[in-house]
Amino acid sequence: EVIKFEPETVLLRPLVADCIDVIAITAVQKEIEIRNEIAPDQEVTADTHMLQTIIRNLVSNAIKFTPRGGYVQITACTPEKHFYKIAVKDTGIGISPERQQEIFRLDTNNKTKGTEGELSTGLGLILCKEYVEKHKGHIWVESTEGEGCTFYFTIKKS
Repeated sequence: EVIKFEPETVLLRPLVADCIDVIAITAVQKEIEIRNEIAPDQEVTADTHMLQTIIRNLVSNAIKFTPRGGYVQITACTPEKHFYKIAVKDTGIGISPERQQEIFRLDTNNKTKGTEGELSTGLGLILCKEYVEKHKGHIWVESTEGEGCTFYFTIKKS
């Protein structure tokens, strides 16, 4: 089944808040604070369902790979005139430079257990990449092992 791509103007903060609500229980169980630091007036042009999938995946992963007592922070800034750069930052275990090359690829094994043995299919990031690219954006990660990581993606401003 082909997923329809139906971009519309979306307020970012409430959309992120809704995504957090869906997965908040997992964060509460692990004593991880989720900080939605997106400004109330930031609007994007996006397919709502795809954008929710991207955010949920990135925040779920951040929770999965962050030890108890850590935090996950979601921000959006404007490095370019027409795009927001959205960041999902965590205080987790981080990703080695070798793994960073592989996590968005389908031909590698991306199954990594979380800090409390949480299972992973390794497909979430591949789906995120596909959805971000459908929006003509980019997705990438910056990480230092043992110090957490930040996933970034760009999306068109409204």
